[in-house]
Amino acid sequence: MDKVFISNTEEDTAELARKIAALSKRGDVWALSGTLGAGKSVFARAFIQSLTDAKEVPSPTFTLVQMYNADTFDIFHYDLYRLENPAEIFELGVEEAFYAGVCLVEWPEKMGAFAPRDMWRVHIDVENGVRKITISAATEEKISRLQNV
Repeated sequence: MDKVFISNTEEDTAELARKIAALSKRGDVWALSGTLGAGKSVFARAFIQSLTDAKEVPSPTFTLVQMYNADTFDIFHYDLYRLENPAEIFELGVEEAFYAGVCLVEWPEKMGAFAPRDMWRVHIDVENGVRKITISAATEEKISRLQNV
């Protein structure tokens, strides 16, 4: 199931991210895709800040992963843009993170065949300054949660 949201401003994107964060639970992997500057980091920052006391949420472009403590799970924020080989994700501890926490993965296509099949997909398209954010869920349980947004 796909659900489409329109975002006219960064605040619209942040508000959607806060709603999505509220329905997240341990084991969720959120794949954030879109071109450079589409709003993936804006989405991730608002998501993380809504569940933690983090005042600053830098993009993990150079560190590749940042971890944050939320009340009921840890949040792992991955930026895979600089990965050259999909197998490199295992050096970043994704196996444990995918099951023990909630993950936000920018540039998920870099995971190749190692990407979880049932991950949430958040694709951001930008046209004339307007963002079309499509969120896809593959399982009945996730579709049910998405219907509440």
